[in-house]
Amino acid sequence: MADAFATVQDYLNLTGQTLTAEQQERVSNLLAVASDRLRQTAMNNGSDLDNMIATGRVLENVAKAITVDIVARTMATPTDEAPVTQYSQSALGYTVSGTYLNAGGGIYIKQSELKALGLSKQRYGFIELYGEKNCRNHC
Repeated sequence: MADAFATVQDYLNLTGQTLTAEQQERVSNLLAVASDRLRQTAMNNGSDLDNMIATGRVLENVAKAITVDIVARTMATPTDEAPVTQYSQSALGYTVSGTYLNAGGGIYIKQSELKALGLSKQRYGFIELYGEKNCRNHC
């Protein structure tokens, strides 16, 4: 396993949080997992993120900040209760609803973060649904 893009100290500096020893251990593990998730996403797109950082196509601080953001989102998700940001109940209609902070419950990477790393670019093109169109007579 390669090194994480950020350290626990980077996490503390960028978030301004204070953590217990137990939380620091969790952050350390999450930083490694988040970094590997970013590497895997890059490989899936045909890129080598470590090489992109080494050659300057992606700044090291950008990868560090994005890794810290991913871990901070995960750390903000409660592990001892439902991770909802909004919750409501009704009495007679038996309605319960909530908006989940992280519906998947695990580490997730936002599209804007992938774009900042150069791993997600806008694509263009089209698919002709009804076969090839003959433009000689119809266009």
